[in-house]
Amino acid sequence: MHLVAGRKAGESAGLVGVDDAGERRAANRAVGFSAVGLAVTGLAELVIARVTGSVGLLGDAFHNLSDVSTSLVVFLGFRISRRTASERYPYGLDRAEDLAGLGVAAVIWASAVFAGIESVRKLLGHGSTSHLGIGIVGATIGILGNQIVARYKLTVGRRIQSATLIGDAKHSWLDALSSAGALAGLVAVAAGARWGDPVAGLAVTLFICHVGWEVTTDLGHHLLDGVEPAIITNAEAAAASVAGVTHTHARARWTGRTLRVEIEGWADPDLTIAATDDIGRHVIDAVAHALPEARAITWSARAAG
Repeated sequence: MHLVAGRKAGESAGLVGVDDAGERRAANRAVGFSAVGLAVTGLAELVIARVTGSVGLLGDAFHNLSDVSTSLVVFLGFRISRRTASERYPYGLDRAEDLAGLGVAAVIWASAVFAGIESVRKLLGHGSTSHLGIGIVGATIGILGNQIVARYKLTVGRRIQSATLIGDAKHSWLDALSSAGALAGLVAVAAGARWGDPVAGLAVTLFICHVGWEVTTDLGHHLLDGVEPAIITNAEAAAASVAGVTHTHARARWTGRTLRVEIEGWADPDLTIAATDDIGRHVIDAVAHALPEARAITWSARAAG
């Protein structure tokens, strides 16, 4: 016997409904806010970088402007994932959000390559830095703009369980560190160290690579159906705590923002169908309580040998 319940369909099992449309609107607002904020920040830095000749600030400006394109990718991912399940895609298109996240990761790595090349070029003696006071103001704008955007996206991403939005928030947080690195380089140049700006650019490159690795591995974990071991342990323990269940086996995977949990349990073969169905509903309630992030829970009953 199979019993399926979820936060979208399964109120009879005692699960709390989720406002999926509301979550998508919140995600789209976060993406739109990010795009506008980073466009303003990046353009301001770009103008100042051209005036000062700061390679650290220039790399940071292009990095911020590239984030505007990643915001578009994330927006498209959320739009595509809205489509309902069909015979061709029985689980829907929730994973479009994760695929959009790969676009974010690609932009992060491209930014790292660009920043590294420009920093090495200037370190070898190509170019100088001037108007340091204006450059410091530009770097400060970059720090503040990215911190505001990152905090907003991270808050929304955690609330709606979106790995893509969380990854994009980490990217913006990285940009704040990137701006801080550019600021440090300009301060070093002001102190008489010509190499301060290109060295700051190299430091920014390392930060970009670090966050790029984190975002890529997190998304890869999702796409390969990886979950934290505690999810399986808690699901099996919750199901086994229900009277009448003698043994359980759980599987789980993420599809976009949806955590799907499948519980296979063994029960007394002499139980009636109605009694087994009642046990299944109690199992779903118990698993939902143990794993509030789960949005789709499937129960399969097996006769104990």
